[in-house]
Amino acid sequence: MTGIDGSAALRALGQAYRSISGLLPDLPEEALRRPTRCRGWNVRDLLFHLLLDPQRALVALATPATGEPTVDFVSYWRSYQPGTARADRHAAFVRRAAAAYSGHILVEEWAETSEAALQAATWATAPTGRVHTQGLIISIPDLVATLTVEAAIHHLDLTAHLDGAPAVPAAALEVVRVTLDGLLGTTLPVDWDAETYALKATGRVALSEGDRAGLGVLGERLPLLG
Repeated sequence: MTGIDGSAALRALGQAYRSISGLLPDLPEEALRRPTRCRGWNVRDLLFHLLLDPQRALVALATPATGEPTVDFVSYWRSYQPGTARADRHAAFVRRAAAAYSGHILVEEWAETSEAALQAATWATAPTGRVHTQGLIISIPDLVATLTVEAAIHHLDLTAHLDGAPAVPAAALEVVRVTLDGLLGTTLPVDWDAETYALKATGRVALSEGDRAGLGVLGERLPLLG
């Protein structure tokens, strides 16, 4: 199992969640219907999907585990692949559930729940703390890192068609970079900035011929996660 600095991950998660919260209150209802980088989801759908993470975190942080971790912040992602029946079922559920929310209520619920999850993680963070989530056992710092990756990448998805939206915090993109390096098994051999790495290594932006030449055989392994 790999390790990650819990304090740094928690700071990055705080910046990632609060950056998303900061861009939402001024969005008109029309903006919630705009497309995102997640195929088939508009901004409202993706925000509901994001809301599920702090909800899950609150449950996980109240469900301590005593066994050894079964995943870390890198291996957690290896089972997540787009295009599976499980992914399709989740996408359909998100669209149906998000449609039941008014924009105002969904934005409020995201802000309150994400902040509550941050507070719970602050109180619970310990180097040896472990929790249950999704049938897995994971350390609290590694759980926080996975939440950060999800928030950072979906921030990029969420704001693809929102003019003037704030950039993803650099600390959150750094957690994404370390996670992608872990999945790749090496440091990146091409000169991408952190945002480009996040977009290209997750299949959100297609690789150019120059990218493929620079990556060599590693290019065949992308996307690293969906």
